[in-house]
This record gives sequence, structure tokens and C-alpha cells, in this order.
Amino acid sequence: MGSVGFEVVEFRRAGATLSGEFQVGHTNGSVAFVFPEKSTNILVMLGLNRRYHLMLRFSFTFSFFCFLSPLYSNDKPNIIVIMADDLGYGDIGCNGATALKTPHIDKLAAEGVRFTNGYCSASTCTPTRFSLLTGTYAFRQKNTGIAPPNGPAIIRPGTETLASILKKAGYATAVIGKWHLGLGDKAPEWNGELKPGPLEIGFDHCHLLPTTNDRVPQVYVRDHRVLNLDPKDPLWVGNEAPPTHQPTGITHRSTLKMDWSHGHNNTIHNGISRIGFYTGGLAARFRDEDLGDEWVRRSNEWIAAHKDGPFFLYFASHDIHVPRMPHERFQGSTKLGFRGDSIVEFDWCVGELMKTLDRYKLAEKTLIVLCSDNGPVLDDGYQDGAVEKLGNHEPAGPLSGGKYSVLEGGTRTPFITRWKGRIKPGVSNEVVCTIDLAASVAALTGTALSQEACLDSLNILPALLGESGAKGRDHLLQQDNSGTNFGLRMGDWKLVRMKNKGKSQAKVSSKNRIDEGGLHRLYHLPNDAGERKDLSAERPERLKEMIAKLDEVIAAGRTRL
Repeated sequence: MGSVGFEVVEFRRAGATLSGEFQVGHTNGSVAFVFPEKSTNILVMLGLNRRYHLMLRFSFTFSFFCFLSPLYSNDKPNIIVIMADDLGYGDIGCNGATALKTPHIDKLAAEGVRFTNGYCSASTCTPTRFSLLTGTYAFRQKNTGIAPPNGPAIIRPGTETLASILKKAGYATAVIGKWHLGLGDKAPEWNGELKPGPLEIGFDHCHLLPTTNDRVPQVYVRDHRVLNLDPKDPLWVGNEAPPTHQPTGITHRSTLKMDWSHGHNNTIHNGISRIGFYTGGLAARFRDEDLGDEWVRRSNEWIAAHKDGPFFLYFASHDIHVPRMPHERFQGSTKLGFRGDSIVEFDWCVGELMKTLDRYKLAEKTLIVLCSDNGPVLDDGYQDGAVEKLGNHEPAGPLSGGKYSVLEGGTRTPFITRWKGRIKPGVSNEVVCTIDLAASVAALTGTALSQEACLDSLNILPALLGESGAKGRDHLLQQDNSGTNFGLRMGDWKLVRMKNKGKSQAKVSSKNRIDEGGLHRLYHLPNDAGERKDLSAERPERLKEMIAKLDEVIAAGRTRL
């Protein structure tokens, strides 16, 4: 080890210049630097973490290792991403809902930043979840639409993900809740090891609903196996009816406790018919009513075991996706039917996680991001009263469209960040998106991203933290389930490209909307949040500019430089 001399040139924190000493030596958690075998002076900017940088001028005469102890390693916050399912912009109190109460979400917003232009990247679950974890637009990879029950793992081992980034930064990582990104190599091995899956892409632990609950099977997956599966009663999952005569939503419709409206009429479990068929695994099956409690219980246990941190928890709620069957204690808590009751249940889940953080004095050490995987839908396959009991409630607020749509209601959803003591409470109009969490947490933790990773994730960390003057995205692509229809947000303008104008069986809104026009439509959102007035003919140059930008984003293969 050679001797070293250095001069402190600058020590900066959040833009301020401070003076201080810096220790040189070999300690646990220290950072090693190797210098070339020549006598020289060199100015080095050391990024200790997101907020602290040290500039040193070194002089040395031969090769050596210089070990620098990170002074602020404890500044890494725990991170919890809470993703709702099918929650609309207007479904929560702080965004204007009056037909139901969401006190815990409202409190989270009051203590953090509520974004009026917070987005997910797609208008259905699987592509949004893919982009959340990979930082890449889902349309860039084949077969990223809604995953079938026997679908293989969509995110392959070796892919950089939100979880792997944080694992490299020293975080314990877990996903608890709905997965719906496929399991296994070619198909899930339901009676064996379910891999690859979350544990192969950066998560240390998972406790999952493997698909989505309107699709089979109704079992939990814990790490690599179906929980409580009896080998003497193997689980079979198929796309076609088994040879044995099995009750379905068609043959035994009169026995259902929740009737179907379209499509969801195959295997019956818990009095509800589903998409797909399965037999066996009776000891492993769950009750729909218990899902919310299960996610909270398992999450609280995991947080308790990792309270010394840092940890990353991806809490993927199934509320308020169909079939909406909230726990009995929430049924009837609103006048909106089971859809409204499921929102109340989701709000309770948020409150329970907040209580756990308070119990372990972690609120000031934890960054929470609350978002949704897509916009709202009313009738999505079951007759649960969502349409008939809607009243004056507007699930998407002032926006048009919802789930499956590239209109604003399909991807502009509730988006809240809270880090008590770090984030100043307020409301932000900056454009932020779930796809940007990967690059932003990499910046937060000082983790380098390779050029091949997270192709569309942008570092918008200052905006997510509500810092004064911080800017969000200057453009954002929105896609439908298949990546056929697109939206492009650029500043105050929105371009809609509708290649597929087919009408979905799902009912997403009580608002009547007739979409006429050509391939492209242009809207000015500050004056037309509902995207009612197409300005294509009036603003041809703006239309041409945005079409060119959309084509560029699609063709470029990436947007992160």
C-alpha cells in the first residue's frame, strides 16, 4: 500500500459547499479505487450517493489501493412500491372522489407529493408490470400482453430489473401479491419448481398470486413452489376442459355466487367461474375474500424480519381487479357495490403498511410509491354491480377512457410518493411514470446501469422527490395491451394513434364516447383533459411533429441515452 496525499477541493451536499474531513483506510463497506502506475495529479469526483459528492485532488507515485469509507451509507431509504390493480385517477379522495372514502391514501398524499400527471406505461396489467420492473416499454418485446395461466416467464434471467438494481445496492428484495408475468421456462411446473420466476431476476423472496384472479389457478406461490400443495392431489392447469366432467360457469351457472357477464365461465372455484381450467390442489386453494389480508400479513412479517434495512418491497395488490370479492368486513362499506368496497379494502391495506412502518419507526427511512397498473374498468367480465351502482362517481375523474385504452384514463392514474422528513408535501404537475422507477432508484442508490438495461427508464428522481424546480418527462409513450395503439404525451399535447378500433366487451365508463376520425388524433390537454376535441385539422404542423416523434421512439429501440 503506497502513501497518498490529497486536497479537499469540494464537499457538496444538495448544492451547498461544505468543508469536512475524509477518512482513508480499509474498513467494512469501503470503496476501493485503483490508480495507474505513474506519478500524476488527478481530480476525482466521487459520487458517494444521490446527495453527496466529494471532489479530491490526489497525488501518488506508484500503484496503490485507496479505500474510502462511505460517510452516508445509511442514507439509502427502504423502498416500497404499492401497485393497485385497475384503480382509476378519480377513485381516491385526494383526487376528487366523494362517493367513497380513502383516508389512508389521502394521508399518504398529504404527507408526500400527489402527482396530477402520474402515469403507468400501458393500459393493461402485464405490460405495465413488465415495464415497471425492466424499465423498457413492453411493446419492444414479443408476448408481453396479458399473460395466460400457463404462460412462461416473460422477464428472463439476466435481465436487469428494479429488484436486481436494488439487490446490487445491498437491499433485501421481495414481491408480495399479484405477479402475472409468467413462471417457468416453457410453462409453469405447477407440481415442481416454478422457475425461472421472481427469484431469478433480483428478488430474494416472493409470495404470489401467480396469474390474476379471474384466471386459474387460485393458489399461492411461495418462492419456487405452490404453497400447501399435497403431492397426492397434484395440480393440473389447462386451456381446454379436462376429460373428466367438471362444473363450469356455463353448465352450473345457477350455482354461482357471482355471475359472469362475458368470458369468465370456465372452472368454478369459491362460487366464481374463471378463465381457464384446473383440477386438484384442493389443499392449496385460497378464498378470494382473504387475498387482501394475506398480502398485508405476509408483507408485515417480511418488513419485521428486514426492519434493519435497507429493503425493497413490491406490494402488488389484486384490488380492485375482477372478480371483486373483498373480505366480508368490507362488503357493503360503500354504495358502489363490490368495486367500491374493494377500493376501501385496498385503502385499508395501504394503512396497515403505514402502521407497520410507524411501529418500527421506519416512516422517515422509507420511500413509498403508490401507483396503479392501469386505469379503471367497470364491467370486466362479472356482474358485480359496478355499472348499476356507479351513481355520480367518475372512476377516471375528468379523463376519458380507462383500462385497455390509450386515452388518458387508461394510463394516467393515482401516483403518490412519500418519504417523511425528506419529501416536502405538495402537489406536482410534472409528468412521471412507473417505467422510470428503475433508473431513478439506480440514481438514488448510486448503482450504475449498463447501456443494455432499462432502455426507456429515465432518471426523474428529483421530480419524484418533489424537489423545487425539478422537471419530469418531456415526452411519454402510452400503449395498449398488444402494443398496437399508442398515445404520445409531449408537454401539454397528446397524440393518439388508433390502428385497432375494435370495441372491447369491457365497460370502462358511464360516459358515452363516439370515436370518429382517422388514424391520428391530436388533443391539447390543459383545455381538454377528456380528449373530446380533435385538433388535427387545426394544428397540422404540431400533428406532423408528434407523429414523427412517435415513429422515432418506436423505431429507435430505446429512449434512455
